[in-house]
Amino acid sequence: MLRTEGRMTGMSPSPLPSSPSPSSVLELAPVVPVVVVEDVSDAVPLARALVAGGLPAIEVTLRTPVALDAIRAIADGVPGAVVGAGTVISPAQVTDSVAAGARFLVSPGWTDALLDAMKASGVPFLPGVSTTSEVVALLERGVREMKFFPAQAAGGTAYLKSLAGPLPQARFCPTGGIGPAVAPDYLALPNVLCVGGSWMLPPDAIAAGDWARVEGLAREAAGLRG
Repeated sequence: MLRTEGRMTGMSPSPLPSSPSPSSVLELAPVVPVVVVEDVSDAVPLARALVAGGLPAIEVTLRTPVALDAIRAIADGVPGAVVGAGTVISPAQVTDSVAAGARFLVSPGWTDALLDAMKASGVPFLPGVSTTSEVVALLERGVREMKFFPAQAAGGTAYLKSLAGPLPQARFCPTGGIGPAVAPDYLALPNVLCVGGSWMLPPDAIAAGDWARVEGLAREAAGLRG
């Protein structure tokens, strides 16, 4: 797994080096916004609001036809953002995401072919896991930073806490069903670097272009880990 020279901490929206490690990306802030962009014109103002609120690492999911265009727009238009691609499920999406400017990759699960493609991409990545066997398999392959998904449905904080003893080298970004009420419980765990969520992106605020509201919610999320 790629490593940087030293440890990135804090919530500064300053740009990272071109090839940060997954842990350095995830340590930028306690929450990685999981973004679904329906209209590419929303991408830049949305990302600017998140960065201004203290959440520079932004996962744009590949769930809409404009997702790659949104990644490209954020990469080109928001210098303070560290934009990544989420819901990456094929080697082709790995290639397309990196070409669009993604600086990290996130998958809901993994296969050997997908893992090989992510390793070869040259950018940091977080493969998704939901079982102990998947975690051990990734550790065998030298991968220590992972997405735990779907977090709440797969056992939540109790499951992750139980993994910390036998597998202390594994680090997680839990995502799936997490909101501000339970996020602090995850962030208190020693094997959780951050959480992923979308509660700071209410659909009505996006529809109205209420970026001030998004920025305010992002600021609250950035303060969840004291």
